[in-house]
Amino acid sequence: MRLTISGPPGSGKTTACNRLSEELGLKAVVFGKIFRELAAEKGISLAELGALAERDPSIDKGIDERIIEIAKANDDIILESRLSAHMCVRNNIPAFKIYLQASPDVRISRIGVREGDSLEKAKADTIERQKSEAKRYKMYYDIDIDDMSVYDLVVNTDDLDPDGVLDEILKSIEGIRC
Repeated sequence: MRLTISGPPGSGKTTACNRLSEELGLKAVVFGKIFRELAAEKGISLAELGALAERDPSIDKGIDERIIEIAKANDDIILESRLSAHMCVRNNIPAFKIYLQASPDVRISRIGVREGDSLEKAKADTIERQKSEAKRYKMYYDIDIDDMSVYDLVVNTDDLDPDGVLDEILKSIEGIRC
């Protein structure tokens, strides 16, 4: 089974991805981790890498090409990235596509805790990151990141703990083969 998990920063994508990987015994690839590693390699912040990616399409295109390669090469995998569902659809790669959403306040709180930042810094960084991503995805791929039509399942994680998110996903994928 090929699964994609997408959603905005702080929606619970990585947690859900890791929990699903454990539950289903599938390999998980978290592309946000790759983006963070690239920022660290360059000695810059995520926001700075996002700004650089707005001027250098090869950054996003390289990551997105890896999504496609990995998806094509693996029938049983979980791909966690903002564009994994779109990349699968555009390349006719069967997958069950999941989108996790949460309110801005909940997401910013989660990000602040995860990064050890104040709420003000987490909010500023998150807003900047989302603007940069939306701009790049529209500019490079003509993808409206707010278009939910590519997803098979949309889960609001505001009032769900990780077990609740996992349960919602497992109920939805029961009996599905992608």
